[in-house]
Amino acid sequence: MAGYIAKYATKGAESAGAVDGRIRHARDMVMLPVRAHVLRMIGTCWWLGGLPEFAPLGLRRWAHMLGYGGHFSTKSRRYSTTLTALRQARADHRAEQQRASLGLTDHRTVTVGRWRYAGRGYSPEAALLAASVREGGGRHGA
Repeated sequence: MAGYIAKYATKGAESAGAVDGRIRHARDMVMLPVRAHVLRMIGTCWWLGGLPEFAPLGLRRWAHMLGYGGHFSTKSRRYSTTLTALRQARADHRAEQQRASLGLTDHRTVTVGRWRYAGRGYSPEAALLAASVREGGGRHGA
């Protein structure tokens, strides 16, 4: 269950298909432009929010955000860092663990952080050249 909730919390409810405006009445849910699964989650938040024992959670107020009104991560005023710095620290730690397990602690590691699509297959010119080499058996001239 925690993994399921984390999936939506870390992405943000909008990317899960939730809506950006509050729902004022149950009848408003009929017109929401969301997938059936998201509508069920919003409807469940609305239903649970109407039960007295769950009233303090404000589920109806935040039903459009799948019941969660906060942000999935918060930072203290005394100790603040960025999520980028946390991801980098974790990546560095995991890379060091991997090098240690492979016995490569004295080797440097190159990490490629960005990939770019360069294309697929040969260019038309390269394809023609490759075909001519294949037909000639790989020899030039005769």
